[in-house]
Amino acid sequence: MNGDCSERLSQENERYQDSEGCILESASAFACGVLKEIEELAGTTSCKSLQLVRLKKWAQEQGCWYNDRSLFGDYFDRGSENETYLSPDLNDIIKLNDFRYSDDNLTSFFERIKAHNTYFPDCAYRMIGFAENIQGKICAVLVQPFISDARLATKEEIYDEFIRLGFSPEDNGEYFTNGRHDIFDAVDGNVLVDDEGHLYFIDTIIYKSGTGGVEAYNSLSPRAKSK
Repeated sequence: MNGDCSERLSQENERYQDSEGCILESASAFACGVLKEIEELAGTTSCKSLQLVRLKKWAQEQGCWYNDRSLFGDYFDRGSENETYLSPDLNDIIKLNDFRYSDDNLTSFFERIKAHNTYFPDCAYRMIGFAENIQGKICAVLVQPFISDARLATKEEIYDEFIRLGFSPEDNGEYFTNGRHDIFDAVDGNVLVDDEGHLYFIDTIIYKSGTGGVEAYNSLSPRAKSK
């Protein structure tokens, strides 16, 4: 994992090396270590800013820090948390996630990515490192397959798929839960359907049940605040 990530990104057939799972696990463990250190020293779990600073240095040392955003391809869109790019070969969406939905530390972010990949493997995230977005915020760099020739899912299709997956609606369908995880933002713009009727949940917010996810989402989401 050492070396210049910019050079790796441009190498044929090695654009994203098969070490993303390692980066996700390693970065998660490193951030957890910072959290435990601060909790022991200061008795608080509020250490998001420090985790980000330390993660940037860690990523630079590990060779998974990206200095050049142009390597990600063409700028595509900006959502509430992600700055997105369409990869040069048009196969992937690269998301620079600014950790908006991690309130006081990054634990929920890493839990969320792992949960997403479990529930929605057809549009799983690969974490390839860290970078700064256009606003200069430290972000996780996530790669997700680009779903072409798909339409937006309807509310009814999203509801039926969640029921099939063992989730139930809460708060008049504002989010869905299976008792282990609560999933928010599963609205038509974040769920696609292909020609065969398969649903792709490309952009949802997931919290571990019973950890204050409802309150965190409602306080941090522009969608929730606008209601």
